[in-house]
Amino acid sequence: MVEFINGLNLSERFFFDIAKPILDKYFPDLVYSSGLIGYGSDVLGFDDVISTDHMWGPRFYMFVSETDIALKEQLFSVFSKELPYTYEGYSVNFSKPNMNDSGVRHPEYITKGLVSPLIFIQTLNVYLDSYLGVHDFDTLSMVDWLALSEHRLLSLTSGKIFVDNLDINKQLSKIRFYPDHVRLFLIASNWSLIAEEQAFVKRCFDVGDEIGSVLVCARIAERLMRLAFLYCNMYAPYSKWFGKAFKLLPIQENIKFALHLAVIATNIEEREKNIVLSQKLLADLHNSLKITEFIDIKIERYFGRDIKVIFADKLAESVKKKLSGTLLENCPLIGSLSEVSNFTIISDSPDYQAKIRALYLD
Repeated sequence: MVEFINGLNLSERFFFDIAKPILDKYFPDLVYSSGLIGYGSDVLGFDDVISTDHMWGPRFYMFVSETDIALKEQLFSVFSKELPYTYEGYSVNFSKPNMNDSGVRHPEYITKGLVSPLIFIQTLNVYLDSYLGVHDFDTLSMVDWLALSEHRLLSLTSGKIFVDNLDINKQLSKIRFYPDHVRLFLIASNWSLIAEEQAFVKRCFDVGDEIGSVLVCARIAERLMRLAFLYCNMYAPYSKWFGKAFKLLPIQENIKFALHLAVIATNIEEREKNIVLSQKLLADLHNSLKITEFIDIKIERYFGRDIKVIFADKLAESVKKKLSGTLLENCPLIGSLSEVSNFTIISDSPDYQAKIRALYLD
């Protein structure tokens, strides 16, 4: 059995050991950038043995100029003849795209014939337009940003560019993270959404709705986790990697621990105590970052009832004031569709961006 190698490391080594010497020999004057960005758990560093069954292996993207894209077929022809069948025990050859499964390709070991590698050759603008829906990042409005897929923003700013003769890192640096006011809008939105349900963890339980209590707790926990990403100036991945990425955030471990205890609690006392504590700890983090003026947050009773809250709406209102005079000032505090975990069919598709933008405009 082949020893597992992290896909990003495997691809980088494959490029420098095998692909670049071929390019240097047959296309010595070609100006290009190459690396591994975009789709894939390997780009995020979350791949494992299970990941190797499809769209994974020795692979890379190669970006060329508008003029040199005419060499695409010639480049593939040379690669198909010169690449080895395997690298570090992994197949360099891949099956034809399965058009009944979104064009997915699988490693396909061969011992003769031409190699069909998992190499993508494109111009950067065409790639960005198809993957993200836009390539001119200088003209993005605040609402445009909210229509972009957060997971895809993460995947474009993760991974690694191995060779950058076209200076594409400069272009990608423009989407390294949300602009300040977009970040503030998302922070205000998440606190507002928490505030809508802050009393329901206990209230649902009190009326005999244990499942409802658990679900509300989980929704609040997810919103708090999203706030942690925003406070760390880091994009959140989609749901498969959301919890894993959260564990790696540079925040205090007591925040992570309290959230963990809240979502695994089997009784209302532990559930309420820890989900409210989690809110208080995130509010403390908010204050420590001085995003707004200091907000006096404490755990208290909800209008005299036997329900504990921090009145999260105070945080939402304070942050929203920072949006005064901007395009987002009067937008509903709904966050982004990327923050709805199972909406990727809409949030990840550039085809829906115009309709998403309309959610925020009069």
